[in-house]
Amino acid sequence: MMHQVEQKRLVKNEDIVYSTVRPNQEHYGYIKTPKDNLVVSTGFTVIENNKEISSSKYLYFFLTQQRVTSELQQIAEHSTSTYPSIKPSNLEDMKLFLPLLDEQKSIADILVSFDDKIELLRAQNKTLETLAQTLFKEWFVKFNFPNATGEMINSELGQIPKGWRVFRLNELIDTINGYSYKGKELVENSNEALVTLKSFNRNGGFQTRGFKPFEGNPKSTQEVVIGDLIVAHTDLTQDAEVLGNPAFVFESGGFDKMYITMDLVKVTSKVDNIDSAFLYYVMKDRKFKGHCIGYSNGTTVLHLSKKAIPEYEIALPEDLKLAEKFSKIALSTTDKISNNILQIQSLEKTRDALLPKLMSGNVRVN
Repeated sequence: MMHQVEQKRLVKNEDIVYSTVRPNQEHYGYIKTPKDNLVVSTGFTVIENNKEISSSKYLYFFLTQQRVTSELQQIAEHSTSTYPSIKPSNLEDMKLFLPLLDEQKSIADILVSFDDKIELLRAQNKTLETLAQTLFKEWFVKFNFPNATGEMINSELGQIPKGWRVFRLNELIDTINGYSYKGKELVENSNEALVTLKSFNRNGGFQTRGFKPFEGNPKSTQEVVIGDLIVAHTDLTQDAEVLGNPAFVFESGGFDKMYITMDLVKVTSKVDNIDSAFLYYVMKDRKFKGHCIGYSNGTTVLHLSKKAIPEYEIALPEDLKLAEKFSKIALSTTDKISNNILQIQSLEKTRDALLPKLMSGNVRVN
């Protein structure tokens, strides 16, 4: 089935790239129309499929099953290297149920249809956020808002429209610090979880991989629910990739309750008709990011000053009507994104339940 498994080589169309380090981290990919001279590092193995007897996509789905990654992780943990790793031969020695080639392709097509729909919804979410971010920049940075007269006045932030003034965020928001937990409070299983710094995807957005099951005594105010806005108050790197980044809690990871850790803060609006969706785009602006970096300190780990978020300044209309209008638009966008994420979760759950049944032959496809 696996015609060749090699390291440090050019990858071709329909090759499978699979990490040989810590398989449980699920670092793998299916190569489609690669760029010229694309090479993978020695930390990955490249699987070239024997197309006469197996479908490349079918083989990819087989290797990405949780059962398979768990099996490979067990092998990796017994390796003699300094960190858990597998050898290409461990992949070559694996046995799998292999129906006729046409059925393999049909199975792969079913699973691909799930992945395509998931990617479509993710792309739609990215587009929705980009559109809202662009509108925010037009109205509140470039001042190209509806019924703008063009009359400007001086302020500490420079020229701003007449009828506007400079607000500090502490006039609009409340911030709640996260829970300082102890190591002994982390457990294997619990219906409660800590939302941690790892919940912030470095490419933007929120992820449940950062959740830690725990049993502790946080304050009720430190609890977050789906739709809450949180901000990263710490960064483990000097690049400040996540420091000051905002994110919505869009997923629960199956936990009944979620609480933020001391590395995060929860941000809530204290102004009627100003939703957290508006505040999210305020904090997505690059000026806010630069402001947070200026309020950070630390040599190996960056920490954000408690004054950073409350002292951020932004120009807004004195009556806040335009902010309220944008808030409605942003809330609608956020609701659509949230609904798409729910669809993605449902599709992933169905696909993950179907995958092992198709791979084992318990469910057959004509």
